[in-house]
Amino acid sequence: KQICTVQDTLSPVLHKPSILVFAADHGLAQIGVSAYPPEVTAKMVLNFVGGGAAINVFTKQHGIKLQVVDAGVNYEYDSNLPIEHLKVAKGTANMLEKPAMTAQELSQCLKQGKALIAQKANEGCNIIGFGEMGIGNTSSAALLMHQVLEIPLEKCVGRGTGLNDEQLQNKLQVLAQVLAKHPTVLGVHEALQTFGGFEIAMMCGAMLEAVNQKMVVLVDGFIATAAFICAQAMNEACKEMALFCHQSDESGHKLMLETLGVEPILNLDLRLGEGTGCALAYPIVKSAVDFMNTMASFETAGVSKKE
Repeated sequence: KQICTVQDTLSPVLHKPSILVFAADHGLAQIGVSAYPPEVTAKMVLNFVGGGAAINVFTKQHGIKLQVVDAGVNYEYDSNLPIEHLKVAKGTANMLEKPAMTAQELSQCLKQGKALIAQKANEGCNIIGFGEMGIGNTSSAALLMHQVLEIPLEKCVGRGTGLNDEQLQNKLQVLAQVLAKHPTVLGVHEALQTFGGFEIAMMCGAMLEAVNQKMVVLVDGFIATAAFICAQAMNEACKEMALFCHQSDESGHKLMLETLGVEPILNLDLRLGEGTGCALAYPIVKSAVDFMNTMASFETAGVSKKE
């Protein structure tokens, strides 16, 4: 029903399904808010290109086009690599010292995200999934969740890539210090500029343009939903276009979805990112469209009605 509403037809079609994975580094990751070192971001992008990541397995299985976007990885990639080379800077600033990005960098992220989707629309794509890669980005997502949805910080902060109890407490303390450093953040643009990663901001711009292009928007896990709540704050129509593919195992994601008043398609306790939830949910979305278009009604099948 939702896809029919987005496409304004009772005969919906899915054209050229694609997933964009936005990658970037975070200055805050240098002080130990993740279980993995920051250089993992750059190495995972190379893994995506080499076809060895979880998202590669699932997109190949389901015939989904995968594009990796360097939004701000702290690494110089060969210009011939098959990625979208849109690096804003080599990672955001350390939020404990100053806002993660400048106003100009935020504007660049939003603009480049929108241009990516306009290009996808011109290619005929009408269903687009959003994933991410960035060590430290659950910290940015938690701060955005706190700021935009006005939920207490401790309910927004989770284990990310697998922190133990002591590391989780350290992460919470660090993020509380970040909030104390920036006590007067107003509005979603300033929140993105102060707390966001380049990948989150660029994804937000992409989501806004996908809605403008009347595409079906597939939202992945915790970080992608953080980008979505920012887009939703800028354009309320976003929610009508969005399918929330799964509820991740990150503690804040369930509360985020409940606050939005949406139901995820899957709940598999995933803690992967990369857009994997979008790729796994896509066959169910396709089944819904095929069901709408080809299943016979009782009338056309000659099945007796209830007494």
